[in-house]
Amino acid sequence: MTTENAHLLITKCGIEFPTPKGPFRALRDVDLSIKKGEFVSLIGHSGCGKSTVLNIVAGLYEATEGGVLLNNKEVNAPGPERAVVFQNHSLLPWLTSYENVELAVKQCFGKTMSKAEIKEWVNHNLELVHMTHAADKRPDEISGGMKQRVGIARALSMKPEVLLMDEPFGALDALTRAHLQDSLIEIQKELGNTVIMITHDVDEAVLLSDRIVMMTNGPAATIGDILEIDLPKPRNRLELAEDPKYVHYRSEVLRFLYEKQRKVEPIEAKKESKKASSTEAA
Repeated sequence: MTTENAHLLITKCGIEFPTPKGPFRALRDVDLSIKKGEFVSLIGHSGCGKSTVLNIVAGLYEATEGGVLLNNKEVNAPGPERAVVFQNHSLLPWLTSYENVELAVKQCFGKTMSKAEIKEWVNHNLELVHMTHAADKRPDEISGGMKQRVGIARALSMKPEVLLMDEPFGALDALTRAHLQDSLIEIQKELGNTVIMITHDVDEAVLLSDRIVMMTNGPAATIGDILEIDLPKPRNRLELAEDPKYVHYRSEVLRFLYEKQRKVEPIEAKKESKKASSTEAA
């Protein structure tokens, strides 16, 4: 897509981190234009810089070169217009589900919303993620999937233009993960947020995304390829399972990951593996 209609623009983005052995180049020349309401997944092997890209967009890291524009304004710090959902729900354990969401709402809208409006908005966001029944439960009283739902509600309650998700369902069992994916499909259809999600799950990426951004291996990782997912929305996982286009997209991502960007075991690790095998044989 062209940069003219970009809602979020990542331009020539690169970053180095200082280490005892000298600078470590994590990313180089990352260019990506994302339009409003688009769902983009970042996928790649561990260490390919997916989370680093997300953290730069979130304003948690500052790029060494290039940068990020949201609505033509430079991103250089965290802000409520970019809400982050991590793999770890990060809920405050002493607060109820309602209070965890309420805290975010008060921080963002405490000066502009009345108490009644805050209450209504908190309940609305809990309803979006089907968690009103557990509004008075603390995190240790609900399941992992329910905690993630509250985390998503908290992020949505900030009215973010961009929702950033770092493997939000990675720690969940397959059935819970599927339910949350379906909820995310419903939520994005209703709200139209721009979403950038990191995932290691190829099926998840194809099911949810408008585009899949495939990252090359690090160090100095960059965008290796971008796959447009031309499947009508909303998507039904059962109907897609045998859809030839779905199977094709899935195969393209797998081919990139396991042929074009096959994770090569370091020479040192191979030597250690051989040494261990020799010791065991002896």
